[in-house]
Amino acid sequence: MTSQTKRARASSSPMRVQTFDVDGQVLNVGIREGSSDRPPLMMFNGIGANLELAEPFMAALSDTTGIIFDVPGVGGSPAPAFPYRPSTLARLAKRLAEMLGHERVDISGVSWGGGLAQQFAYQYPGMCRKLVLCATSPGAIMIPGAPNVLAKMASPRRYTDPGYMRSIAATIYGGDFRTDPTLIGRHAGAMKGATQYGYALQLLAMVGWTSVPWLWLLRQPTLIVAGTDDPLVPVVNARMLHAMIPKSRLELVDDGHLFLVTKPKESAAMIEAFLAE
Repeated sequence: MTSQTKRARASSSPMRVQTFDVDGQVLNVGIREGSSDRPPLMMFNGIGANLELAEPFMAALSDTTGIIFDVPGVGGSPAPAFPYRPSTLARLAKRLAEMLGHERVDISGVSWGGGLAQQFAYQYPGMCRKLVLCATSPGAIMIPGAPNVLAKMASPRRYTDPGYMRSIAATIYGGDFRTDPTLIGRHAGAMKGATQYGYALQLLAMVGWTSVPWLWLLRQPTLIVAGTDDPLVPVVNARMLHAMIPKSRLELVDDGHLFLVTKPKESAAMIEAFLAE
C-alpha cells in the first residue's frame, strides 16, 4: 500500500518523492515520469547514497521513466529490524515495481548498487528486460582499489560531513572531481546519507557475495559502463563483467567513479540509446 505522505518538491525537481509500505518495510521512493512506453528504469544507488544524489541523472533523461529508492537505513527509508542480503533487497524492488503497476523493468546499478542490479537480473529474469551496470564489479571476487582509498569508504562520514567529503572526493572518486571543485560542492550539498547502522547493514549485506558463479546465466542485454580513472572500482572489473556476461557491451568513459554525477547528460544519452535499441 502507498502512504498518503508526499514530500513537497521544488518545481525544478525531476522526481516526485513518496513513501511506500512494501511488505512491512517503508521505502522512500523517487519517481521521474517519462513519455516512453518502454519499461521504466529502476536504479540502485551506491553505498550510503540517498536518492537525491541521482537527480542530475534523472533530470537528463529524455523520455524514460525512472524509479529509485533509498535502501533501508539510508536517506528517507528507516532502518529494517533485521540485516538483509542482496536477495532481500531484490525482492523488495520487485514488489515495489509491482505496486507501481510494472510487469517488466529495466534495471541499473552503480557501484554497490551494481551488485544488487546483478542479483535482481539473476533472481527475476522474467521481469528484468535489460541491465545497465555502472562503475561496479562482480562482488567479493574483484580487483579492489588502492588500500588508502578503500579505507576512506569504511565509514559513512563522507555522507554526514560535507567538509570531509570535499577533502577526499578527488582521491576516492577521481575523474572530473580532480579538476572541478564546483562538482564536489554540488554533490556534497545533495547528501543526506546513511546512519552508522544503515551503512553497516549495507557493508554486511555484501560480505561474501559474488555473482561470478552465475553471471554466464544472465540472458539480458547488458550495458557495462566504467570510468577510466576510477580509484574505487578499477576498470579491470568492468572487463571481467564483460567477459562473463554473454550479451554484454562495454563502454569506457573518460572520467572517474561518479560519471553519472559529473556527466549526467552524456551518461543518460548513452543509457537511453541502449534501452531504446
